Amino acid sequence: MDDRPRILVTGGAGYIGSHTVLALGEAGYEVLTYDNLSTGHRWAVLHGDLVEGDLADKDLLRKTIRSFAPESVVHFAAFIEVNESVLKPLKYYINNTVNSINLINIMVEEKVKNMIFSSTAAVYGAPERVPVDESAPLAPVNPYGASKMMVEKILSDTAHAVPAFAYISLRYFNVAGADPEGRIGQAYRDPTHLITRALRAALGRIPALEIFGSDYPTFDGTGVRDYIHVNDLARAHLLALRGLEGGIRSQVLNCGYGHGFSVREVVDSVRKVTGRDFPVKETGRREGDPPQIVAQCRLIRDRLSWHPEHDDLEYIIRTAWEWEKKLEKTE
Repeated sequence: MDDRPRILVTGGAGYIGSHTVLALGEAGYEVLTYDNLSTGHRWAVLHGDLVEGDLADKDLLRKTIRSFAPESVVHFAAFIEVNESVLKPLKYYINNTVNSINLINIMVEEKVKNMIFSSTAAVYGAPERVPVDESAPLAPVNPYGASKMMVEKILSDTAHAVPAFAYISLRYFNVAGADPEGRIGQAYRDPTHLITRALRAALGRIPALEIFGSDYPTFDGTGVRDYIHVNDLARAHLLALRGLEGGIRSQVLNCGYGHGFSVREVVDSVRKVTGRDFPVKETGRREGDPPQIVAQCRLIRDRLSWHPEHDDLEYIIRTAWEWEKKLEKTE
């Protein structure tokens, strides 16, 4: 009988989820991915089995949890596009919030004791002070951030009411890059992430890179974000899981590097890494985009002994560039 710790990963066929499944598998965990493949890919699951299912399907979810009997769940499954959330808020509240309630409720009933929750810096909205720490007021400016904030509140209340249940909510900043060995990377059909779209502009796959807003109150007028390499984020999940296994109690932790880059700086770096110029089109701000958001990340370093290994914008872009070139050849 396999005595490895069993981990259920919802959304494990997606971008961040698949990198975390890979990290968990390489660390010796038995992993089962539960994913409806709406944005994920079967080929991206490099460890363990895959159950194709939706969190709205409570019967299948319960059957999967009872059969696999995980000690912990890592919960990624969510819609993540800020602009779409403004246009289709109910889609985000149903999938991100209601379906998370389904999962948490079944976990409690089946006595699954630990959850790592994929949250977001969007819960902060447009913070007054940057870098923003975990004690800052939560004031999301879009339904995506609000849908994640609600899940954090549900997790907090559940952990208070059910002493055996514990969670760590990881608030991601801007995740980018790809597996350095080129095995997996971002593969959304219509990506909205700046670095990915800039690389696709460099490849000529889109006619121009749009810059949404050049009149923000930042040093060059464009939005400033804290970019974190996806492998550093995957390792944060691994350390968070080990922390819960070791008795750390419920908490919220930022995942970022503590400094930001503007859109123009990212464009310049993409041009440098790829050696290619590409058209850039400046347009108006998108609704729901804050001017600047950068992580204060002392807590995750102190509590999980997490230290980034890839805090280098050009390295992040280079791994994503190698992946995009590989992806282009297969499409």
